Amino acid sequence: MSNSNIKKPGAKARALLSNARTQGTLSKASMATLDVLDLGAQIQAGLGVEVDDVPAAEVVLVSVMPDDSGSIRFAGNADAVRQGHNLILDALETCRQAAEILVHNRYLNGDVLYPYVPLEHATRMTKANYDPNKGTPLYDQTVVLLATVLAKSQEFADNGVPVRTVTLLISDGADVHSTRANATHVRPLVEDMLRAETHIVAAMGIDDGTTNFRQVFTDMGIQDRWVLTPGSSTSEIRKAFQVFSQSAIRVSQAAAFPHSALGGFVN
Repeated sequence: MSNSNIKKPGAKARALLSNARTQGTLSKASMATLDVLDLGAQIQAGLGVEVDDVPAAEVVLVSVMPDDSGSIRFAGNADAVRQGHNLILDALETCRQAAEILVHNRYLNGDVLYPYVPLEHATRMTKANYDPNKGTPLYDQTVVLLATVLAKSQEFADNGVPVRTVTLLISDGADVHSTRANATHVRPLVEDMLRAETHIVAAMGIDDGTTNFRQVFTDMGIQDRWVLTPGSSTSEIRKAFQVFSQSAIRVSQAAAFPHSALGGFVN
């Protein structure tokens, strides 16, 4: 087989993002960031199930990026994050539209627990598959996750399937380990998604005693009404996950984004 017939890793993801740029979903600034960082292979690792294998007239993509940094473990919050993620899955399963929901979990340090899969096939977080002991590359991996959301959305759009998305970033500290991206790279992606009015980008900053999470996430382009700042206790973290779950359910059950969902979290 000639080299010309071998697709480079991430070719599908790059093609989808190029389509998004052509159709005006992605701005020049966002596309420039993605071209420079060349994240095709990382994005493609999250795309998961093929569109033809999803027998739904419309879909909702729910994406989560749990923090797997060592500070989560040192603060004693590993179980709370595991339980919170699993609570989201449990809550979504109660939706009448559960069959239309695809979910994706990419940890903060880039490991994919599961790519986009039907809700019923999602993997619960356990001690065996979640051991927070790494760093905090918040900007690097937010770019990857949001680009994955955009690519998967474009894949459905290219096939005539309406799609809405709800994304949750989770961190218990400011970025200290990104090597390729910063907040100014994240912001255009978030702004492009918000302009489309079919995406919600939310963030949870678990209190570490020092980080101004509202400022961190605002710098990334995330609207303040979509920021949760629970204290560092199991009950507060669990409540924050419940709040996010309620918003994801509202989006899943609506024929289009309801004004209540676009308005932010209902605490």
